[in-house]
Amino acid sequence: MNNSILACHDVAKTYNDGVANVDVLKEVNLTVNAAEMVAIVGTSGSGKSTLLHLLGGLDHPTQGQIILNGKDLHALPEVEKCYLRNHYLGFIYQFHHLLPEFSALENVGMPLLIRGELPSKIREKASHLLDQVGLSHRLHHRLGQLSGGERQRVAIARALVSDPLCVLADEPTGNLDPHNAERVLKLFFDLQKACKTSVVMVTHDPNIARQAQRTMKIEQGRLVPL
Repeated sequence: MNNSILACHDVAKTYNDGVANVDVLKEVNLTVNAAEMVAIVGTSGSGKSTLLHLLGGLDHPTQGQIILNGKDLHALPEVEKCYLRNHYLGFIYQFHHLLPEFSALENVGMPLLIRGELPSKIREKASHLLDQVGLSHRLHHRLGQLSGGERQRVAIARALVSDPLCVLADEPTGNLDPHNAERVLKLFFDLQKACKTSVVMVTHDPNIARQAQRTMKIEQGRLVPL
């Protein structure tokens, strides 16, 4: 039985730096199964974040296919691609990309607001996720009133609020001190298991990567198992 949630087939990405073409990714193949956590490691500039952006439909591959829940993501009209992204994917970034003018509750509820859910449902779901990440006392605080670790917990709650099939995490604890990074990471792993959500996580830290079910490495533009 095929339980693939997200996959890429022979994906390549080439940029032009103004002088010549630069092959960042070459014939990358990856299949992510339901409730599986995959870590991707590699040196700085190896193409880890580029691959994550391609998997999330935030950038277009030069060649190859990205298959999300059985559909070729980059063959779809932009409206349908945005719909799939909103319903099936969650995103966590190193620098969280939260909206400073909104409260923690409003930030977490934003994916559901974009989806057109009822305000009462948004408040209920966002409050529940913030309680799960230990921030029930911070619902109405804005970013300036939250610590770095608290902001990243808000980002995790936002990524999971829409019950995504897969979360794409780009160095999710990279801007935190070791103590906060460990706490946030444990919380993330616990929630991933509880929600049975697939995760593709980019990290430079081998200790974090070892905690995933499967670890891959980008070497010279290609994805290889570790």
